[in-house]
Amino acid sequence: MLALLKRMNRRDITVHGFRSSFRDWAAEQTNFPREVAEAALAHAIENRVEAAYRRSDLFEKRRLLMEQWTRYCQTIQGESKVLEMKPKNKKAKKG
Repeated sequence: MLALLKRMNRRDITVHGFRSSFRDWAAEQTNFPREVAEAALAHAIENRVEAAYRRSDLFEKRRLLMEQWTRYCQTIQGESKVLEMKPKNKKAKKG
């Protein structure tokens, strides 16, 4: 994804922004468990005990979640307006 953004010369967009959007959508718009969304993002399980007992890759649930995400991304969301976000201008130093 990062390579694609570089080829598009979009230094103003981050991969983290896409991942964050997905995570917010999964939490707010679906009933999938947190663990499924975290697995879809390839987040490691920090708790060593929990990680030791987690045997499944949740593949089928992740597949279903990603199908819903695809449909969501392909759908125009009402009368929303996209606002361009510009960096703040840095004030010139005096003296």
